[in-house]
Amino acid sequence: MSLPTGDTEVPEPSTADRIHSLLSTTSSLTVRALGEHHHLDTPVSVHGSRLRLRAALDDPLTTAAVGAAEGLAVVLDVTDIAPVAVRDRVRARLTLAGRLRPAHLTDDGLGVHLRVDVAHAVLATPYATGAITAADLALATPDPLARYEAMLLTHLADDHAEALDVLTRLLDPAVLAHAPEVRPLALDRHGLVLRLDHSHGHRDVRLVFPEPARDTDDFGHRMHELLAAAQYSLPVHRR
Repeated sequence: MSLPTGDTEVPEPSTADRIHSLLSTTSSLTVRALGEHHHLDTPVSVHGSRLRLRAALDDPLTTAAVGAAEGLAVVLDVTDIAPVAVRDRVRARLTLAGRLRPAHLTDDGLGVHLRVDVAHAVLATPYATGAITAADLALATPDPLARYEAMLLTHLADDHAEALDVLTRLLDPAVLAHAPEVRPLALDRHGLVLRLDHSHGHRDVRLVFPEPARDTDDFGHRMHELLAAAQYSLPVHRR
């Protein structure tokens, strides 16, 4: 990712906030316990430094958790995949360690909610690796756009290619050499990340909103501000 312009620090979500957002929006994960890998298709809810997920009553993971008086030592693996088709769609990999315990039966009686008491977690991206503790996670907040990111990015990619062309006017012309394909890769309340895809590789560039977006309506306003900046050659932070 390119360096920020000037001496101004470019705002981005913290590692803890990124992890909270990823956990809150994932629909599948892998649980490593007792030398086995258990794949679960389940939403995850975050309650401070505790997670809650669902498993079947007869799942070996449920049986192991019930039989572990001190909680079952587990490692959770979550992969963050870009919703828009690009060459390398893995945006981040989360590894989280903690103790797994049964919480209560699901309302339909067909499954069980399992509780994970988080010890620590590591988030690895192509550009950096960050680690957090349970206390960090307890203080984190999910990004207000996280649940809508996939919808917003695919809409931008599929229906507003012309807007992407306009936004490239905000970039250093040097990064546009060899006419890369430009695709939206990620977004959060602080800005939009574009993937510049060349035949020989790719580069990601963050465009920072003038102000953080509070919700999806606010995101629309922030995008219009970026487009106006591109059309009228106004300054904007990028990384």
